Amino acid sequence: MSKQSLSSLFVSAVKDYALPTAVFAGFFLLWEAVTRIFAIPEFILPSPSRTVEVMLANFPIIIRHSYATLEATLIGFGLSIVFGLLLGLAVGYSAIIYRAVYPLLVAFNTIPKVAIVPILVIWFGIGKVPAVLTAFLISFFPIVVNVAVALATIEPEIRDVLRSLGASKTQIFVKIGVPRSMPYFFGSLKVASTLAFVGAVISESVASNEGTGYLMIAASSRFDVPLVFAGLLVISFIGISLFLVFAILEKRLVGWAYR
Repeated sequence: MSKQSLSSLFVSAVKDYALPTAVFAGFFLLWEAVTRIFAIPEFILPSPSRTVEVMLANFPIIIRHSYATLEATLIGFGLSIVFGLLLGLAVGYSAIIYRAVYPLLVAFNTIPKVAIVPILVIWFGIGKVPAVLTAFLISFFPIVVNVAVALATIEPEIRDVLRSLGASKTQIFVKIGVPRSMPYFFGSLKVASTLAFVGAVISESVASNEGTGYLMIAASSRFDVPLVFAGLLVISFIGISLFLVFAILEKRLVGWAYR
């Protein structure tokens, strides 16, 4: 690779990450300054430095619970990708399925998922299964909707032209509809990945004996607020990491769809 190419990559990386990094640094500096200037007790709002100190002191415990949360999130999110993509393709392909299924999906999505967790506990008991299912249920809907909308909104002019050339409905679906839905699909993955993580943490905080949500609830019951904030930072880091993974995949695989 030439020096010019390396320099252009460096400049591009600086442009992409300099501003977000500066904003994050400014946020934590302001947080640290507020806690010190106003002498806020740590059981109300611990400083970032104190939070990091507690995080390092409890690092093995935090890692163990974070791994449990990440495992439940990835399993539930993987299920939502498979079933969400398949149902989204079916709903977008058939107007009959769209009219029959879409209202049911909307009605189900309006139910707060935290209200479903006690039912899942009754059915499956306390543990990983409710966390996996909650992550699946909360991330399933965005994938279905985005894929279905992408397929249902193919321009009528394109359909008419392809039909005049002898293309069947299935050929239009495969050659035009599926590629057209991919940018919507990867865009929904960025949103659904963070939602799946939220769903897993909600379930762990209600009905689990492991995971970041359980760790935070246990810490708050002891008024160990720095450990609670350490859990929040870990959740934020993992959530941002998942978002960035799918953002990179989106750029690599469907970058042609964006200017």
